[in-house]
Amino acid sequence: MKKSELKMMIREIVREEVAMTIKEVVKEIKQPTITTKKVKPKKKIVEKKHYTKNSILNEVMNETAAGEEWKTMGSNVQTTNDMANVMAKSYGDLMNNNATVDVQQMAAEANVNPETVPDHVEEALTRDYSELVKAMGTPGGIEKK
Repeated sequence: MKKSELKMMIREIVREEVAMTIKEVVKEIKQPTITTKKVKPKKKIVEKKHYTKNSILNEVMNETAAGEEWKTMGSNVQTTNDMANVMAKSYGDLMNNNATVDVQQMAAEANVNPETVPDHVEEALTRDYSELVKAMGTPGGIEKK
């Protein structure tokens, strides 16, 4: 094979490759790929309300009211009727008296010598507060037995 023939073959192959690539580029230009830009939702204008005398607290509460993310917990809108379910998921063990308090472990985690925990602190941590919690939910307070 002569040098000139080799050059011609190379030119022909390059032309074919360039032609195929140009067709792909033209296709992409005509049908642009979908870009994944995050579209910021438009903030709706909410009239600021006066909740309290504290200006900072008012500002925070107005920002919360204007936002949308607080309206859902998980995948759906929560109402006060759903509070029992939310509490049961988060604090179910405590509500069913399945939780046990290990004062020694708590002290160790708090970098306190378990031997130095006073008795009154240990009693406060292990006390059954269920009657107190029930009384807080009862309009008349603690009922005498």
